[in-house]
Amino acid sequence: MASNPATDHSLDFALLQQSVVRPLGRHRVTLLWLLGLLVLLVGSVVTLLLYLHHFEADEAARRRAADAQWLEQSVQFHFRRLEDDLMVMARQKVLQASTTGTVASDLATVGAQGGLLWREPGVVLSSGWIAAGRLEDARVGPERWEHDRAANFENTQALTLMQTTTRGLRRAAYAGPMLRPDGTVTDVIWLAVPFFDRGEFAGNYLAAVSLERALTALLPVWFSQDHRVHLETDPMATLADASDNQAYRVALNLAGTDLFVRVEQIHAQPATVPRIFFLVALLFLLGMLLALYVLRRDSVKRQQVQALLQAQVALRTAMENSVTIGLRAWDMQGRILYINDAFASMVGYEPAELIGRQMPFPYWPPDQQEQLMQVHMGIIARGTSDDGVEVQFAHRDGHVIDVLIHEAPLNTASGVQIGWMSSVLDISERKRAQRMAALQQEKLEASGRLIAVGEVASTLAHELNQPLGALSSFANGLLNRLADDNISLAELLPVVQRMARLADRAGGIIRRVNDFARRRELSRQRLDLVAFLTRVLAVTNDDDGTPAQWSAPRLPVWVDADELLLEHLVNNLVSNARDWAGHGTATPQVWIDLRQDSAQGLAALSVSDTGPGVSEEALSSIFNAFVSRKEGGMGMGLAICRSIAEAHHGRLEVGRDPVLGGARFTVVLPLAQVPQNAGEGTP
Repeated sequence: MASNPATDHSLDFALLQQSVVRPLGRHRVTLLWLLGLLVLLVGSVVTLLLYLHHFEADEAARRRAADAQWLEQSVQFHFRRLEDDLMVMARQKVLQASTTGTVASDLATVGAQGGLLWREPGVVLSSGWIAAGRLEDARVGPERWEHDRAANFENTQALTLMQTTTRGLRRAAYAGPMLRPDGTVTDVIWLAVPFFDRGEFAGNYLAAVSLERALTALLPVWFSQDHRVHLETDPMATLADASDNQAYRVALNLAGTDLFVRVEQIHAQPATVPRIFFLVALLFLLGMLLALYVLRRDSVKRQQVQALLQAQVALRTAMENSVTIGLRAWDMQGRILYINDAFASMVGYEPAELIGRQMPFPYWPPDQQEQLMQVHMGIIARGTSDDGVEVQFAHRDGHVIDVLIHEAPLNTASGVQIGWMSSVLDISERKRAQRMAALQQEKLEASGRLIAVGEVASTLAHELNQPLGALSSFANGLLNRLADDNISLAELLPVVQRMARLADRAGGIIRRVNDFARRRELSRQRLDLVAFLTRVLAVTNDDDGTPAQWSAPRLPVWVDADELLLEHLVNNLVSNARDWAGHGTATPQVWIDLRQDSAQGLAALSVSDTGPGVSEEALSSIFNAFVSRKEGGMGMGLAICRSIAEAHHGRLEVGRDPVLGGARFTVVLPLAQVPQNAGEGTP
C-alpha cells in the first residue's frame, strides 16, 4: 500500500522538534518518568482508600443527623397535632357547658378528624376537662388524674406547675414522666391545653399520654427496621455501647419535661456508590500500569529508531534555528505541519501547541478571522506576489503583530505539492514607525486647533455668560419672591430644577473646554442627531428671540460625538443666526436643516438665517479668533465651532442660503458605523 506523502513529511517536520541527545540519557529520563508515574499511582490508590473511609464516616454522620432531625420534627408535629385536638375538645366542652349547663366527657368527639396520637389506641390513656374554678379539686378530672396525683408527691408538684403554667403563659404545658409510689419512672406524661373564652380562662383539657406507645405509633416501618428506639428519662445518662458510633440521643423538647429518645442503628447501610467508584478507579489504575509497561517497551523501540534519524536531522535543525525569520509549513487543507522557534516566539505559542492545528489558527485576531481565512484561501489558490502579503497576528498575551508573509510551494521529491512554506517577517516596528509618523502629522494638524484652544480660555466668559446670567436672574427672582412670601412649593420646584440644570451646564462647559485644551480624548458616544437637536432646540427656543424652526427627519441620524461639545457648537450657531436674522430686510427667520449622505458616510447640519449674510471680504477671516463683526463680540464663537467640528473629524463651512438669503453655516460630521446586527433606525 503506497504511503501518503503529506503524512510522511508531517512526521519529518515533527522530527525537527527533537534535539540530539545520548540514548542513555533519554533512557534514564524515561525510567524516572515511569517511576514517578508508578509512585503517583500508588499514592492515588492510598488517597482513594482514605477518602472512601472518610466519605463513609461523613455519610454515616450525615445520615444520623438527618434521622435525628426527622425524628425530632415528627415528634414535635404529632404532639402539636394532639394539642390542637385537645383544643377542639376544650372548645366543645365550653360550648356544651354554656348550652346545657353540664360538663360531659366524650373521647370520641374529635372522631376521625383527630391526629395520629389521638386516633391510635393506647396512646391517650385518659383525658378530660377541668373547669377554671375546680383546678385545685383533686376529685375532678380524668380517670388517672387523682391516681397520679396521689401516687407520689413529685407528681403533685409537677401537675400543679403544669396547670399554673397553662393559665399564666396561656399555652399548652407538659408534666412528667409520672412516678410510681416506690419512685420508679413510668412512660406516662400529662398534657394540659388551656382554653380562654373571651379573654377569660375557662379551664384545662387534660390528657395522659403513654410515650412508649406514642413512639411506636408515629415511627414508620422503614425507620423501625433499621433503628431501635428507647425512651430515656434520665438527662444525665450517657450512651452506652456506642463505640461503633451507631447510637445517639434525640431530645423530645416537650415543654415541662426533660425526655430523650435513644436511637440505635441496627443495620448500617454502606455507601455503595463510593465503593463502586473505587473499584472502577482501581481498574483504571491497573490499566494505566499496563499502559506504562507497554509505553516503556514502545519508548525503547522509538529511541533506537530516533538515534538513527537524529544525526541526519541535526544539520537541518541547526540551520533553521540560526535564522530569525519565522518559518511555517502548512498543507493544502490549512493544517500546520511545522514551525520554527522564531515563529513560535513571534506568536507566543509553543510549537507543540500549533503543529497539527487547522484554520482558523489560534494566533489570528478574533476580529479578523474571516479576513485572514480569505487571505489564506487565496494563497492556497494562487500563492503570493513578490511583495508578499501584510496581515496581523495576535500574540498569546493579546498584543497585535504586523507581519509580512511570503509563500513558496512545498513539494515532495516527486514534484507533488503538499502545501506551502511561509517566511514570516515581523514588521511591527516598521508599522509602529509609520503610525508614529501619522501621529506626528495629526499632532501638527492639531496644532492649529490648539491655537484656537489656547484662546478658548478667554471664551469661557463668553460661553458661561448665558448660564451664569440665567442663574443670577433665577436666583434674584427666587430671593425676591421668598422675601415677599409669594411662592409655593409647586412653583419653587421647577425653578430650582432649572437652576440645577444651568449649573450642570456651566460646569460641563468648563470641564469639556479644560479637557479639550489639554488634548485629552473626547467623551464620544453614539448620538442620534434628530433626538439631540429636538432637545437642544426645545431649550433654545424658550429664550426670547427668533425661534429656530426645522423639520425633523423621519429616521435617526447616528454620529459618534461628544454630546456637550456638540451642544455648545449648535447653541453658538443658533445664537449667531438669531442675532443676525433681524438685520435683513425680510421677516426674521432661523432655519435648521439636517440630512445624511449614506453613500459618503456623512451627516450635514445647516443653520440658516435671513440676515445680510457673509461678505466676500469676511469669508477669509470669519473663523479666525478675535475677529468679530458683532458690536461688543469677542470673535471666539465661530473659531471654537470650527475647532469642535475638526476635533470630531468633520468640518465647518459657510455660504449663502438660497431660500432665506442670509448666511448658511454647515457642520459636516462622519456617520457612526452601524453594527451588523442592528436593524434600520436602531442604535
